[in-house]
Amino acid sequence: MQIHRSAHARCFTVLPNGLLQDRRLSFTARGLLADLLSRPDGWREDGRHMADTSPQGRGAVRRALKELKDAGYYRVDTVRMPNGTVRSEAHVFDTPKPAPVVPHPAAGERATGRTVTPSVKDPEEVPTLPAQLTQADEQTRRAVAALFRAIRPEPRLRLGEAEALQLAPLVAQWLKRGSSAAELADALLSDLPQPIHSPTAIIRSRLQRKMPPAQAAPPPPAQAECAKCHDPVPQPGICRPCAGLGGTRTLAIGIGAAATPDGVARARAALRGHGLFTAA
Repeated sequence: MQIHRSAHARCFTVLPNGLLQDRRLSFTARGLLADLLSRPDGWREDGRHMADTSPQGRGAVRRALKELKDAGYYRVDTVRMPNGTVRSEAHVFDTPKPAPVVPHPAAGERATGRTVTPSVKDPEEVPTLPAQLTQADEQTRRAVAALFRAIRPEPRLRLGEAEALQLAPLVAQWLKRGSSAAELADALLSDLPQPIHSPTAIIRSRLQRKMPPAQAAPPPPAQAECAKCHDPVPQPGICRPCAGLGGTRTLAIGIGAAATPDGVARARAALRGHGLFTAA
């Protein structure tokens, strides 16, 4: 047979031949393993979702996962968190890993009957990414939370925390420009392509292309205020009482305007209108 390969600059995964040619595994198991290894670190997907989003049935996916477990390519550990909760953590390998050794009770000790599964990570160790997110500023935390809420309905756009932190500045700009959660979700989830090779690239592109316009600055006040008493004046400056020119506070002129012939004429016209000035 003739093998035709293309040179890829992006969106590709390097896999060892030993994995792809491992004849101990069915073609379904090898295909599923290649799919899992193409996902970013932190990807969360269970066997039910794998089956529901592919032509394979749940039984076929379950059997393929069992093949991968038995061959050492796939493992699920139970990890107890510092707060006491227990969660499952899946690990996928591109080279077979031997099954962890489960300690057996010594002679004379009574077994508890529970299966002990050693965890890969130290349960007391603080994860790196959550620590980075905790140390981030409040604006970044709000942006990451808004991004996760927006993409939650679409499992194909799942992100790790490191990727969300990279996209946080763009989301922060959306929030600063007054975008609501519904507007952000509509921009990210509407008319998604098929298939999705890079959720991070799609989200970044949409955040940049659909960025809402910056909010316009509020219009200046229609009427100026006196720089001293803050009474309304027809133009910037100080009113007549504050300038020591007498009169009521309803009549005011700017110092700069009163110093010019045109300003003096306007001031006299205003005084005549209120009966406070009579021409000689």
